[in-house]
Amino acid sequence: MTDTSGDRVAALTAAVADHVRSLRQARGWSLDELAGRSGVSKGMVVQIEGARSNPSIGTLNRIADAFGVTVARLLEPSTERTVQIIDADRTPVLWEGPQGGLGRILRGLSDLGSVVELWEWRLAPGEEHDSSDHNPRTREVLHIIAGEVIVTVAGEEHRVRAGQVIDFRADRAHAYRNGGSEPARFLMVVVMPADEWDRRSGQPPGREPRPH
Repeated sequence: MTDTSGDRVAALTAAVADHVRSLRQARGWSLDELAGRSGVSKGMVVQIEGARSNPSIGTLNRIADAFGVTVARLLEPSTERTVQIIDADRTPVLWEGPQGGLGRILRGLSDLGSVVELWEWRLAPGEEHDSSDHNPRTREVLHIIAGEVIVTVAGEEHRVRAGQVIDFRADRAHAYRNGGSEPARFLMVVVMPADEWDRRSGQPPGREPRPH
């Protein structure tokens, strides 16, 4: 998790610590149980809950998946407003590329029967972000606004250009790479079941594997 403001990073780190601790305790889970369900080491969970770690986007995704909530839920206090207007440049930047690219989570919702996240991504030429598998039955939809993005899903590459949309299952390894010579920008919607996910079993509780 990265941001240009040290104070904002500290505030986000504290928010993550509070949310992870409260979500874990509300479920009656031990530190070992959360570590097992998420695939994040117990030592890292302890660091996160103690606000002594600045977790990566991958770590936040795994913990959010375990709880069945959005990454945004871990970062921001819950509110009950009917309408919210948020400055996009004040939302958390969770990934920064070596050439200035970024991945920013604009909004997350967990109260619609599904978990929905809205992201903005910018990739400089040659930059790439790799992502591990998400909660089973998760889908991602990318709208390429500028440039060209090569989306790799389960080892297969798909070249997507400005003005195009790609929809794919994200419960398998995937990656985004700027395969062109110009900066690329895209919006991404992530939709996943609002289920806790125990990575040790590979399936959400109470769900049988579905044929693919």
